[in-house]
Amino acid sequence: MKKNLLSILILALLIVNIVLTSIMMFSTVSASKKTAKLVTDIASVLKLEIEGADENGIREVPLSQTETYNISELTIALRPEEGENAHYCLLTVVLSMDTKSKGYKNFGSAETMEKYKTLISSEINTIIGSYSMDELRATSTQDEAKGKILASIQAMFDSDFIYNVSISDIKFS
Repeated sequence: MKKNLLSILILALLIVNIVLTSIMMFSTVSASKKTAKLVTDIASVLKLEIEGADENGIREVPLSQTETYNISELTIALRPEEGENAHYCLLTVVLSMDTKSKGYKNFGSAETMEKYKTLISSEINTIIGSYSMDELRATSTQDEAKGKILASIQAMFDSDFIYNVSISDIKFS
């Protein structure tokens, strides 16, 4: 008799445990959904992208919808270090453009980009020229400079159709 009473007690406790666990699960899931909706609403109000961009603002765009614009052989005077002569760098800058972006339709053609080449080059010159030769040799500083150039060009066009800036063939003298 004691074994049956003990079995019934264990069964009752199991049923109570299952009921309480399911109540807790449903309340937690609904709270999580509400929190996710709140975060999404706040992000949309602030016009932030939740996915697709890294800490420098660079987002992933498929290669099939990417077009590039090259600004080759820019010669830029670098900030001199104390007691050193002036240094220069020769570099090529490649702007990656998202062909599906709204701004691409207005500014993305080769002719239009060619019109703005001097303005873009001026921004690049200002930003790269603010670094010394030793600073620019560091990869982290180059990444910082790319981020600043990207932000400056996106502000210039008031659009994010240019989503990445690459610096290549950099030579110092």
